Amino acid sequence: MSRAPQQRRLETRARLLEVAAAQIAAAGYSGLRVEDVVAEAGVAKGTLFSHFGDKTGLLAAVIGPKIMAILDDTEALPAPQTLDDLVDRLLPVVQFVAQDRVIFDLLLRYSGTTGTETDAVITQSFFRQISLWSGWVTDLQNTGMLRQDQPANVLAEGMQAFLNHILALSFCAAHGSLGSFREELLTYLSPWLELPSGT
Repeated sequence: MSRAPQQRRLETRARLLEVAAAQIAAAGYSGLRVEDVVAEAGVAKGTLFSHFGDKTGLLAAVIGPKIMAILDDTEALPAPQTLDDLVDRLLPVVQFVAQDRVIFDLLLRYSGTTGTETDAVITQSFFRQISLWSGWVTDLQNTGMLRQDQPANVLAEGMQAFLNHILALSFCAAHGSLGSFREELLTYLSPWLELPSGT
């Protein structure tokens, strides 16, 4: 008895993702080539396109779950007690994205924030970040450690904007070298989140 077409389709998709992940591990996200993926998976290029649309769709299907796994790990940690703790909680996402310009470009492209194309998992990760960070900000506002003149979700969205800014600068050849990501995050987030002096 032959397998149902749906089962074969799921197996093919899983195989393409497995091959893509292995090739990314070997050559990086920028080094991923559709021709190599389909050759190793033993399928036609059209098969890959029917599953993912194009190479960036395939990358989105690999990157989205990785971002969600980082957020799972972050949510499992105790809530930050200080601004320094909060910055430390942001570093895993920043370090993952910073490893390859392709990740940064794809996240912006598929988040729905800079274009019309979206990926459900990537879009969900952006909303999940804001929700998580808003909770942290609320807790720190309640202790009097962070400014209280703006809602937590507005401050969290600003945090996301600063993260994107720092990552963009890290990929900008004209900008020169940055300090550590931790230093850069503190440079921008301290004046954004801390109580104004004298209060």
